[in-house]
Amino acid sequence: MASHRTSRRRFIQSAAALVAAPTIIPGRARGAEGVAAASERITIGVIGVGGQGTSNMNNFLKQPDAQVVAVCDVDSLHYGKNPGRQGNPWGLQSGKENVEKAYAAQMQSGTSKGCDTYTDFRELCARKDIDAILVATPDHWHALATLEALKNGKDVYCEKPVTHLFAEGQAVYREVAARKAIFQVGSQQRSDAKFRLAVELVMNGLIGKVQEVKVGLPQGHNEPDGDPAITDPPSHLDYEMWTGPAPMLPYSRARNHWSWRWHRAYGGGQLMDWIGHHNDINHWALGMDASGPLSVETKGWTWPKTDVYNSPVDYEVLCEYAGGIRSSIGSVNPMGAKWIGENGWVYVTRGKIEASNPKWLEAGFDPGPKKAYVSPEHHRNFLDGVKSRKPCICPAETGHRSITPGHLAYVANDLGRKVKWDAAKEEIVGDADAQAKLMAVPYRAPWKLA
Repeated sequence: MASHRTSRRRFIQSAAALVAAPTIIPGRARGAEGVAAASERITIGVIGVGGQGTSNMNNFLKQPDAQVVAVCDVDSLHYGKNPGRQGNPWGLQSGKENVEKAYAAQMQSGTSKGCDTYTDFRELCARKDIDAILVATPDHWHALATLEALKNGKDVYCEKPVTHLFAEGQAVYREVAARKAIFQVGSQQRSDAKFRLAVELVMNGLIGKVQEVKVGLPQGHNEPDGDPAITDPPSHLDYEMWTGPAPMLPYSRARNHWSWRWHRAYGGGQLMDWIGHHNDINHWALGMDASGPLSVETKGWTWPKTDVYNSPVDYEVLCEYAGGIRSSIGSVNPMGAKWIGENGWVYVTRGKIEASNPKWLEAGFDPGPKKAYVSPEHHRNFLDGVKSRKPCICPAETGHRSITPGHLAYVANDLGRKVKWDAAKEEIVGDADAQAKLMAVPYRAPWKLA
């Protein structure tokens, strides 16, 4: 490992000059196919080759200075939540084929050896020739896969929410800091110009003192999102390994690939699936990337008609922040984020931005001296960070803090009371039962949170 890290440090030093023009590779570093020479590429291993994992992997496959060398999945081939063999194939076999199709020319010329496959992420993480790991598993695996990668000296790009459990999030961002690793949370809206503009309008006080924020997330699922029948797992899926640290629930197609999100054994419903997007942007605008609310309570939560899921259908999370700022997070609000201030408002969602003053949105308008971190593309930003060692636009603690109101909301709703939050200490104030519930890590043996 020492020789690999030494070699990598030399690579980082030599590549640092490329950061100013990240998509341009000097001629001396290019191979015959116009990509970076093999010795200059950031080697990547992929853990989880489902829908989101494939999407992320394909973005890295487009980068001339990255090389995906291995993929890991516990399902050899599947079609997400689609019945039968319909739609785009995902899984281990499909992941390998995608990589080798992208690198066909390099394989023919001998500059790529193709793509290796694994069913155990620990074996992939132990490879000394891999620089970075993409973690795109279901949420309940994020922490263990990430920590294994970090332990092996890798930089990590991890899908949002950064972890399934609150204590996992603390473990991850502290390990990242201790190892000085580069980490990117897949909250890609930070790399979108419209979201950045909205953030700068708020940061520079154009709407005046912020009074209220409305963060809109999707409604949950009332009915099974797929076949709810209890059956034996399909032969191509290692369901024991897929379940991992989660409770061993009977296999149901309606809570497996993709649809696992709606059961709290694996995900946190639409609340946790989307809070790392729109509330992440809210925290960015409010300057809360290393902080959080003063209190959290819930209102109007409703539950699915089916017992296949146990996350809310309708939900609202009410937060209080320093300075008298109130926020509402949930399905009661339009998708996106809207900041309401003394002198105006700004609203942003994917593909759209609106404001009380249309001049703020005109081309060339300068919101003011406070500038938000500029990242033109999320995966590119991660690769640039690996080279330069500059923190990415959404590092581990930022992602953890963005979703903390969601963790606190589940505690508050489960106990039926408002919780007060000390963001500096990351502790619930004056409520030992709530704090214990927040910090619980109920892993199934033999899995443990190191």
